[in-house]
Order: sequence, then C-alpha cells, then structure tokens
Amino acid sequence: MSSSTIPTSTIPTSTSVVESAVIKAPLSHVWHFIKLQNFQSFWSALKGSEFVKAQEETDIVRWTFKDGTVLEVKQEEHSTINHYITYSVITSQPELSYTSVVSTIRCYPVTSGELENSTFVEWTGNFSSDADAGVIQDAKFKRREALADLAKAAAKL
Repeated sequence: MSSSTIPTSTIPTSTSVVESAVIKAPLSHVWHFIKLQNFQSFWSALKGSEFVKAQEETDIVRWTFKDGTVLEVKQEEHSTINHYITYSVITSQPELSYTSVVSTIRCYPVTSGELENSTFVEWTGNFSSDADAGVIQDAKFKRREALADLAKAAAKL
C-alpha cells in the first residue's frame, strides 16, 4: 500500500501531545487541585480517585472514569516549588492499545499584562512509539476537556 492511499489524518506525526490554557485564577487556586488523588474534584470525566496501597515511597492513585475505564497512575515527580507533577499509567482496564505514557502538568503564574494573576497550565503526554493517531487525538481532547473543567473549579475558589 502506498502512502498516498493512507488518509493523512491517520498517520501519527508525533507520539506526544501538548495542551495548554490560561486559567483566570491565581496560581494558588489552580495548584490546589493538582494532586493525583484530587483530580475528581475538578475533572468531570472522573467518577472517583483514590490512593491504592503501594510501596512506602510510591504514590499510586486509581482513577475511575464515568465511562468505566480504570487507570492506576503512579506519581513520578512532584514539585510544590516549581509547580509541576509527572505521572505514568501503570495499569488500565480495559487494556491500553499502547505500551506506556508519561504525562506532566506544569503551572506558571502570569505576572503581567491583561491576564496578570492568572495561571498558565501546560499538560503534556509522551507516548510509546506504538501509540497511534487516534490515541494522540483522544489525549488532546481529554486534556482540553480537563483544562476547561480545571478553569471552572479554580474560578470558584
């Protein structure tokens, strides 16, 4: 099959995704929600988020989505100084169609201009090379939806 017969929309050009938003709330209001076990307090797609018994130095949280998907995510890095969290998916029901993904959420204060006292939030995902274009598009959509939910929740604080 020649590449000209494959629709370009199905050819993955990247195995990473970056979504971002300026949230009209101070960094402290936004950062309040950026803990894996607290994601259900803002993300409307989640039915529940809870700690899973794990190793002493490992934080693992189970996310149960309203569509029935259950992910266990492991916190890889967390900085309250630099305002970011990195996590990986370690188990999934149903099983994922790709091998792995590592995601990072970073928050930055907007310090000047019209949006001063707002927060710039960037949510990245780096997928294994076996992730297809559908996975990348789904990740973009879910992050955009979650960022919109985060903006609504932070505005209420």
